[in-house]
Amino acid sequence: MAKIDDVARLAGVSKGTVSNVFSQKRATSPKVTERVLRVSRELNYVPNHTARSLVTKKTMAIGLTIPHVNFFFSAFHNQFINGVILEASNYGYRVLLDMIAVEEVKTPSLASYPIDGAIVLGPTKEDRRIQLLHQNQIPFVTVGKIMNQGIQDASTVNNDNEKIIHDICNYLISRGHRNIMFLNAVQQMTVSTVRTEAFIHAMEEHQIEVQPHMIHYKPLIYSEEYLRYGYDETYNTLSKLKEKVTAIISDDDRTAFSAMNALKDLGYRVPEDISLFVICGDLSMMNQVTPSLTGMDLQSSELGVQSVKLLMHKLSVLEGEFANNWIVDTKIIERNSCSSI
Repeated sequence: MAKIDDVARLAGVSKGTVSNVFSQKRATSPKVTERVLRVSRELNYVPNHTARSLVTKKTMAIGLTIPHVNFFFSAFHNQFINGVILEASNYGYRVLLDMIAVEEVKTPSLASYPIDGAIVLGPTKEDRRIQLLHQNQIPFVTVGKIMNQGIQDASTVNNDNEKIIHDICNYLISRGHRNIMFLNAVQQMTVSTVRTEAFIHAMEEHQIEVQPHMIHYKPLIYSEEYLRYGYDETYNTLSKLKEKVTAIISDDDRTAFSAMNALKDLGYRVPEDISLFVICGDLSMMNQVTPSLTGMDLQSSELGVQSVKLLMHKLSVLEGEFANNWIVDTKIIERNSCSSI
């Protein structure tokens, strides 16, 4: 196991400098800091968190809270978490992963965890996690828009979800689709609200009236109904409509696969009869199914990296100018599940 002496020798600095890089007790130049961190990664050097905590009065840990509604880890979650953990390790921080049921966030226990700051994934309207962190003055960054009354100027990392929906709608409408069904996320999530408003606005821009059958929401609680969401909404909606839906926008790949099963049972083909677009999916998995699924690259790992950097800035670990609201770019990955009418 590598020791601080090994890092100091290979980096060409003193043990005190290595200690300063990880403890932030004294400032070191960016060049020296990067060299020490690079050598530490090469040697798999792990600082003693307990000893460092006693010196810095910090826990050297950050919390990552994920709502219980996302009971399973999708490819998005795995890549995001990997981004968070790897980036946090660059600054000598551990990550405390916390999944807490939405209906159980009733006590200040979240804010009493031994953490210096927190990253909140998937915020909901009037999110109790955010409220507790704010009340207890624990620095935090949300991955997603905040909709909590009384909390202003909070730090966020996000995709531009309005642009995402406008780009998808424009992509489909330019191919002749006008009767589009949107299988959205959980209605209580702020991303769902933003995407719904963007969908309505995009359709209105093209003089398309939004009908009741067009927008659907996942159940809040992980259940059999949650798992069957894509199938049930697709089958029940399409089997009753007189005018055929020609395109479906799916919140994630799991919902899309479920919807594809419903389309097959109804006798529809993708994309010959109905086009299918996925917002959030496993890019490798979406390329392996038939037909391969057109979708968005949300850069989930980059969301994790940028959320850690912004939190490190709030913790005074990183210096310099940082935007309080950071947007990670997205792009459409065109495959074979969407066709023109």
